[in-house]
Amino acid sequence: MMELKFELTKNPKRIPTSEELTRTHFGTLFTDHMLIIDYEKSKGWHDARVVPYGPLAFEPASCCFHYGQLIFEGLKAYKTKDGCAVIFRPEQNMIRMNESCERMCIAKIDEREFLEAIAALVKTDSAWIPTGLGTSLYVRPFIVANEAFLGVHPSNSFIFMTILSPVGPYFTSGLSPVRIYVEDKYVRAVRGGTGFVKCAGNYAASLKSQEEADAAGYSQVLWLDGVERKYIEEVGGMNIAFVIDGELVTPELNGSILPGVTRKSVIELVKSWGKPMIERKISIQELAGLHKAGRVSEAMAIGTAAVICPVGELKWGGDVMIFNNGKIGPVAQRLYDEITAIQTCDAPDKFGWVYEVK
Repeated sequence: MMELKFELTKNPKRIPTSEELTRTHFGTLFTDHMLIIDYEKSKGWHDARVVPYGPLAFEPASCCFHYGQLIFEGLKAYKTKDGCAVIFRPEQNMIRMNESCERMCIAKIDEREFLEAIAALVKTDSAWIPTGLGTSLYVRPFIVANEAFLGVHPSNSFIFMTILSPVGPYFTSGLSPVRIYVEDKYVRAVRGGTGFVKCAGNYAASLKSQEEADAAGYSQVLWLDGVERKYIEEVGGMNIAFVIDGELVTPELNGSILPGVTRKSVIELVKSWGKPMIERKISIQELAGLHKAGRVSEAMAIGTAAVICPVGELKWGGDVMIFNNGKIGPVAQRLYDEITAIQTCDAPDKFGWVYEVK
């Protein structure tokens, strides 16, 4: 077992109210403490500690700054009506983090021990978990390469950290449908690259497109495949799905799409309804044709931050697709209601998705 040391802050910050969080930009407030675990090739992972949140000291030549050896995860903690702290499906995030470690030549973690350390951090700052509608405690574990050198090869030392951020809804509009722009100039990832792992470079590659989408009045970017630039992949930091002829359809995982934890949860939930969720390739041309034929009733983005985000408009060149008259549809609403009820333990957890912080 990994020994965990605690150094508690002597200057605790004021905890924001749930109402304040609904008016605060997502991910800009942070709790009093953070988790740090070091790695050296000769020692393995060691010196696990919960310490006051604050700046870090890094060598200017640290590998993460020059060669992008950095991965992260995102998950959420909630407080139940009886005051217990719970985390939604963290085991899946630990599995995916190790898959990212493998691809990015980062030392793998002990999934159980690191989850227990994250849970200890959440417990330490459990007073920060908001309870208002649409609020949660966002949990951000990440690993950076910190060996100092200039030369392209994997680092031999790393730092695992976790920080916590009390948040309101990801989009200030809440469950109101968003407008999305289909990117057909830039590409985010290709098969054989790093699109299927959660590494910083994937998101850096998306910034230019997101900037242009923002300028055009769109909330997010829908990425197409990087080879043929025709097959739908994912939306920014979220997966996407469509209701076509009454069936929920999502792009199949192909090596350049992130296997989202919420995506996985939606698939399992829909199957429990006795309905299929179809995973297949779908081109933007096919979607446009189906939309014109009136066969696409809903579109939605799926991810940890927003959970379920209905898409009201999708712009592809000169073609503008409007879904469900720009309103949230019944499938998106049901998915959001049922998943959030499980997350907060307001509904029975028949899937075993909720991890109790003890």
